[in-house]
Amino acid sequence: MSWLLKWIEPWEFSWTLLCACVLAAVLYARGCRRLHVSGARRAAFWSGLGVIYLSLHTYLDFYAEHEFFMHRLQQLLLHHLAPLLIVAGYPRSVLRAGLPLSWRARGLRRLERSRPWQAASAVLFNPLLATVLFIAFVLIWLIPPLQTLAMLDWRVYRFMNWSMLLSGFVYWSLVLDHRPHPPARMPAGLRVLSPAITMTPQIVAGAVVALAKRDLYPIFEICGRAFTFNVLTGQMVGGLIIWIPAAMVEVAGSLLALRHWLRLSRRSQRHAPPRQAPVAGAALTSPRS
Repeated sequence: MSWLLKWIEPWEFSWTLLCACVLAAVLYARGCRRLHVSGARRAAFWSGLGVIYLSLHTYLDFYAEHEFFMHRLQQLLLHHLAPLLIVAGYPRSVLRAGLPLSWRARGLRRLERSRPWQAASAVLFNPLLATVLFIAFVLIWLIPPLQTLAMLDWRVYRFMNWSMLLSGFVYWSLVLDHRPHPPARMPAGLRVLSPAITMTPQIVAGAVVALAKRDLYPIFEICGRAFTFNVLTGQMVGGLIIWIPAAMVEVAGSLLALRHWLRLSRRSQRHAPPRQAPVAGAALTSPRS
């Protein structure tokens, strides 16, 4: 029991993270009392929120700072799995319902109608930019000098983690949008194809790291490694995490997008106007007659 308590206590306490998680939990719980939310959606949201807390506010963060493959596991959870789970639960309406009515009517509605908010949303949720950033924030932190900088400067380390998390939220909110296009920013077919595009450079990067014959990240030796097994073995496991589990999460996201596409196709067929049967002899009648 003492070992479990030690595992879940924060390695580096963060008021920002704790307040964000508590606020999201309170708003979601309030929203669930006001709206009907399915069990699957609730499970997805709470699982995703739990993964974020586990990744950033427990002893897993200690191991991520002292072992490369644990660091890659943390980044996989933050960038791929947690945002996918939360977005798949479609919590926006639930979180909104959790706000007091006066806040929704006055503050939130005004904010959403303001020009700065609309301009920022147009840039942040631009499909091309969101896709590029989603890939870039995986690859850029695999560059050894930048990885070293992140491990030596706590501010860069925090920026790395939050950039991974936020880019994941933006990207998956575009891919898993269940609405037709427009108002969805991505066409339905592109939502299905996009994860296959983003996973390709990550698979290549993972293969390069996994198959490397030298230690690419000696900074973990300086920080002090948490485990005693071979350095190249740990690096290979880290590369495989980028290579295989990350791709599997993106395949899951693509399948969810495909499910929405099929649903939209069935809906459009149901609402399509019925085709009129041709009048007998119409094909033999001249347009001028």
